[in-house]
Amino acid sequence: MEKQSRWILILSAILSFVQAQAQEKQVHAFTARQCIEYAKQNNFEVKKVLEDIRIQEQVNREITASALPQINGNANMNYFPRVAVQSFPNFIAAATYGVLEAEGVRDGNGNPIKSPNDFGFVQAAFGTKWNSTIGVSLQQILFDGQVFVGLQARDAALAFARKNAELTEQDIAVNISKIYYQLLIAGKQVELYHDNIVRFEKLYHDTREIYKNGFGEKLDVDRVSVTLTNLRTDSIKLKTQLNNGFLGLKLLMGMPLTDSLILTEELTEELVKKDILEGAYDYKDRREYQLLEIGKELNQYNVKRYKMTYLPTVTLSGALNTATFRNQFDFFNPGGQWFANSNIGLSISVPIFDGFRRSSQIQQAKSELKKTEYNMELLKRSIDNDVANASNRMRDAILAVDAQRENMKLAEAVYEQTKKKYEQGLGSNTEINTAQTDLRTAQTNLFAALYDAAVAKIDYLKAIGKLY
Repeated sequence: MEKQSRWILILSAILSFVQAQAQEKQVHAFTARQCIEYAKQNNFEVKKVLEDIRIQEQVNREITASALPQINGNANMNYFPRVAVQSFPNFIAAATYGVLEAEGVRDGNGNPIKSPNDFGFVQAAFGTKWNSTIGVSLQQILFDGQVFVGLQARDAALAFARKNAELTEQDIAVNISKIYYQLLIAGKQVELYHDNIVRFEKLYHDTREIYKNGFGEKLDVDRVSVTLTNLRTDSIKLKTQLNNGFLGLKLLMGMPLTDSLILTEELTEELVKKDILEGAYDYKDRREYQLLEIGKELNQYNVKRYKMTYLPTVTLSGALNTATFRNQFDFFNPGGQWFANSNIGLSISVPIFDGFRRSSQIQQAKSELKKTEYNMELLKRSIDNDVANASNRMRDAILAVDAQRENMKLAEAVYEQTKKKYEQGLGSNTEINTAQTDLRTAQTNLFAALYDAAVAKIDYLKAIGKLY
């Protein structure tokens, strides 16, 4: 009975583990667009650039804080086991002698009292053993050119971080799209290999029956067997490549590798041909150009920031303190006396000469601005080149798809005719093997042309800034 109970517990534990694993594993049926959206939420490269946006938001808050009042509280307490002794001229004796002389006082011998030439020094300890101060201070920038330029540049700096994140998302979207369509092609090739295997299995069966009936040679059977084995081997390799491709796509998307991913789109000629926007394009549609525009704006702010350093800086400050001095540690004695003091100040700092440091900083900032403008011109030419190349490749790829589609139809017809001749005893095994090889080549070329067209379309849409 105990043994039976133990087995029930073990089986229950195994069942619970299996159910937990089943619940963790998810199935996703995605289009290419949905894969990209998933990556935006889960890809770690995207998450990193999103953190850059959050960092810039906090930097902006830090810049804003520089223009707000800075209020600080302070409290301190000092204990002097031995109060410092100070030595100073004996002004007490000098004052006393002055009074005696003025009153005409005489000494015991009847002589008028006269002040000595040197009164010497007096040593005394000033202060108490304990003192404490509590107060609050305020500082407010009334005018600082660099701070105010920084406030103006906050939106541009945040826009720069966001645009940089969009660039990362775009690169990931391009890679995901290409891998997605590559997997669609690989899936189609796996299906074609399966169809070819089925076709050759039937051919192998027919050839073997012809040989058994004495109308064929053993060599014909062996040739078909070799081709069939090669097809099966290639099919296994292709399936492995397909599985590895899915792992790579899930890794790029940030999807757990244990999850299942189903591709719901079909890579067809209609898909690669639709939504092609021929004609004019705008440089400003490219995120790279938008990023440079924001960079140019930031460089302009940088030039302005250094120019503002020639202006005075005005700061308002104030403090309110209260202090007490005791010879005993009795600060909390309600009868103790505290002495308040306060001050308000206005500080103006006027730059006069800095060894031409500001001038050098301005020239550096202007050169950085020029470099950004040159980069924008270079990018324009690069965009023109990208659009022209992608457009040519896309046009050629679509023509290749049409040609390979007709070529595959022709290869299929040739294979069917050759197969019929062979079954009627009018053709050779070599002819049918050649026809089969030509058909496989035509199928492969068609799918390669479809993939090339899809990639060319992706590159073209990216070049004109219209990819998602």
